Formats: sequence, structure tokens, C-alpha cells
Amino acid sequence: MLSGLSGFSGSKQGEMGERMLNAVATQSIRHLFTQCGGLDIAIRCSPPSKFLQGSIDSFKMYGRDLVIRRQFHTAEMSFETDTVALDLGAVLGGKIRLKQPTQAIAHVVLTQDAINQAFEADLVKPRLQNLMNPELTQLSGGEPVSFRDVNITLEPEGQVKIAATTDLPNRANVPLRLIAKLEIQKRRRLCFADHRVDLSDVPEDVQTLSGLLSEALVEVLNGMVDLDRFNLDGITLRLNRLETQGERLIFSGYAQIDHFPNMV
Repeated sequence: MLSGLSGFSGSKQGEMGERMLNAVATQSIRHLFTQCGGLDIAIRCSPPSKFLQGSIDSFKMYGRDLVIRRQFHTAEMSFETDTVALDLGAVLGGKIRLKQPTQAIAHVVLTQDAINQAFEADLVKPRLQNLMNPELTQLSGGEPVSFRDVNITLEPEGQVKIAATTDLPNRANVPLRLIAKLEIQKRRRLCFADHRVDLSDVPEDVQTLSGLLSEALVEVLNGMVDLDRFNLDGITLRLNRLETQGERLIFSGYAQIDHFPNMV
């Protein structure tokens, strides 16, 4: 294929190379997601002939309505790199191979509905069921405890309301209610910090039990949300900050890109 470009000037070859890279990158990135509502790829290379040296100035990706591992919905996800060194031969062969890992600015948007749907996902739901934590079994007479109907309501300034339900051998449908602030730990974990139990709509006869179980629930949730469980093929996300805007949770940080996904 390289010989097929030899009749063109360096600029024309570079422009054709950019288009080729754009097409290959689009197909590769689509394979990261079970579903992809929209995907925009922008490659900047000035002058275009720089592409023939295996270098581009930046790579941008913006995706909408993405589904990861069949069950995790993402409203928006974007990456933007600085200079990237490529294996030109691999690109001409229809693949993208990095000469060295690169970093990109990352931006991720989740909706409130998608967050709540995730509590029913196969990777998440079992971590809320049949728990034998001592603080739970001492309330259940040694029986395992499960949390269900977990629901997050996003509030301004990173605040969230958490609601759930559980059953004990001697009391069914115990309502659990918490208010907390979402924070990032070690750039890869989400935690519900500064939490407090909210008993405002909990029946008086079960408030003490609800408070104890709510405290246990937040500890369980704080041990669950680790981004390393949701990394994409070749891409590791790290977060710097988060904010809530209406029913949207917005993350910004960076992505370590070790390799592009293989198309299968």
C-alpha cells in the first residue's frame, strides 16, 4: 500500500494517510463499546507530510450514547492527546500501533438513570447480595443481608441522596436513606464522603434499625466503585475532578493509552 502512495507529493500522501488513520481509528474505537450511538474522530497533523514520519499532532475522540460491557451506559466520553508516535507500517496495514504509550485529557458524562441502572448490572448486583459483614449479621441474627432497589439522586455541588431497601428475618422492607458528597480517592475510586443518615421519611418504629443499616450500606458502596473494573481495552482512566449538573455526573481527568484495541 505504501508503494501505491508513491506517485503523490508528500502533502498528498500525508492527507491520504490522515484519512486512512481516521477510518482505522474509528473502526478500532467502535470495538471498545457494545453499543455506540455516535463517534467523531479528529486527527491533526501539520504539515500533513509529518504523518509519513509516523507522527501526528493530536488525536481527538468524542462518543455519544456508549455502552460498555453490555450494561454500563455512558452519555458522553471524549479523549484528546498531544503528539502521538505511530508505527506507520501498521497503519498502512489497517491497524494502529503506538510506538510508546500516550496520555489524553479525558471527559466522561453519566446520567442519573444510567447510574441507577448500573446497580442491576451483573458485575455490580452480586456485590450487594448475601453479605456477611459483621455489622450486618449482628442485626440479622447471623443471616446474610442483601440490599435492593438502590437509587441515587444527584444534587448540586456533588451531593447525592441514596435510597435502598433491605429485609431482615424479623422485619421486611426496611427503608435506608443517606445524604453524602461524592469524592474521588486516589484518582480511581469514588466514595460517598461526609455522609449522614436521613430519617425524615422513615417510620419511627424502624428508625434506629434503618440508621444502623444505612451506615453499613454506605461502607459497602464505598468498597465497590473502582474504575479499574471498567477500564477499556488498552485504556486506563484516572479522574481529577467531578461535578453534578442536574441529572448528569461529569468527570474530568486523563486516560493512559497503552495500545489501541484489536478489531475482531
